[in-house]
Amino acid sequence: MGSLGEEQQSPLLADFSSSDASEETVERTGTVWTALAHIITGVIGAGVLSLAWSMAQLGWIAGPLCMIAFAFVTIVSSSLLCDCYRFPDPEVGPTRNRSYMGAVKLYLGEKSQTVCGIFAQESLYGCGIAYIITAAKSVRAIQTSNCYHKEGHDAPCSYGTNLYMLLFGAVQIFMSQIPDLHEMEWLSVIAAIMSFAYSSIGFGLGFAKVIENGRIKGSVTGVPSTSIARKLFLAFQALGDIAFAYPYAIILLEIQDTLKSPPPENKTMKKASMLAIFITTFFYLCCGCFGYAAFGSRTPGNLLTGFGFYEPYWLVDLANVCIVLHLVGGYQIYSQPVFAFVERWFTRNFPSSGFVNNFYTFKLPLLPPLRINLLRLCFRTVYVMSTTAIAMIFPYFNEVLGVLGALNFWPLAIYFPVEMYFVQKKVGAWTRKWIMLRTFSFICLLVTIIGLIGSIDGIVSAKLA
Repeated sequence: MGSLGEEQQSPLLADFSSSDASEETVERTGTVWTALAHIITGVIGAGVLSLAWSMAQLGWIAGPLCMIAFAFVTIVSSSLLCDCYRFPDPEVGPTRNRSYMGAVKLYLGEKSQTVCGIFAQESLYGCGIAYIITAAKSVRAIQTSNCYHKEGHDAPCSYGTNLYMLLFGAVQIFMSQIPDLHEMEWLSVIAAIMSFAYSSIGFGLGFAKVIENGRIKGSVTGVPSTSIARKLFLAFQALGDIAFAYPYAIILLEIQDTLKSPPPENKTMKKASMLAIFITTFFYLCCGCFGYAAFGSRTPGNLLTGFGFYEPYWLVDLANVCIVLHLVGGYQIYSQPVFAFVERWFTRNFPSSGFVNNFYTFKLPLLPPLRINLLRLCFRTVYVMSTTAIAMIFPYFNEVLGVLGALNFWPLAIYFPVEMYFVQKKVGAWTRKWIMLRTFSFICLLVTIIGLIGSIDGIVSAKLA
């Protein structure tokens, strides 16, 4: 039997806007490679699976151009944000901004932090929902693929996803007890390998299908629609899906906080970001372009679960297994900042509470001791259960990705990084840099608006269908 013992009272985590002085106990050992693994785990996820469908809505010219444009935007915004980690000097400033919202509070004040907090928590929470939907559809695809292989491609192989969502949620309840990002480098490395694996399989299957067809399908204008309005709404939703696939601003500073110094963290993070964006853009273009080239106007919403590919069934199964394993880590990458924010708030406001601050050691035979905190156990369990419940209510893959991508793209990936950069670098109004970044921000705002309109229309249409 296990034994349970109470340890000395200690705070879970420091205040999210604290200086480095309060974090001397944190050992930062991250390198450009661990940061790259974290970024790829967070970026190459559910979004890559919808890019072939997005290409189909936009066509052969607008589709690739939009992907390249979003890659450029992500490079700019991540570079601006990397310099906001230390204050006032981006390389040797004494104050570390360990979280996105902590940085917003320091640079822009508490009112901006409140607005940012709404978008940030909604974005992270929404990613968890999207990952549960995607994982469940991948598990269902494995079962369906095996059924088609045994019974034929015309067999009525239809399965639900609720059971698989519940199973994925149960796994996440266990995984959510990992304390923080500092202790999940191994999970990010595994998840990054899995993302490379299924992206490569998607690219390979698409390429093989093009060879089998003997021609490249698709058109310059994309999938024809019943009306101009419907075509525009689908194109807008496609922009939202691409927007979901790229930015990772909300977790950038948390990843940067794992890096050792010297060299300065901002230089390491910029290098890791540049590498990650080049790698992800290559895979995105391969999966999106070859998926569209293979299926044309019949391109499925999810390249690996929409059953454009039937054979080799074992390779389709392997790809979906890799997706599920990747999403186990991806869910945690996006959930850990929420866990940290809530737990820091409780620690700050209830410093004498044993429920909040006490840790307990639970020893099982043949296993390392488990350190359990009651707040962590209860809150993280309820959090996972709530994301699972909402995913079961709204299991619409492309539409949910589009809404999340469009809603959060401008405020989190563009507006706040630009505004913080102005303060960090003391950029004066109406200077050349100020005008360029303001124009950049305004154009991205327009993209967010039209992407959100199209994605909301998609959810409404799916719900009424």
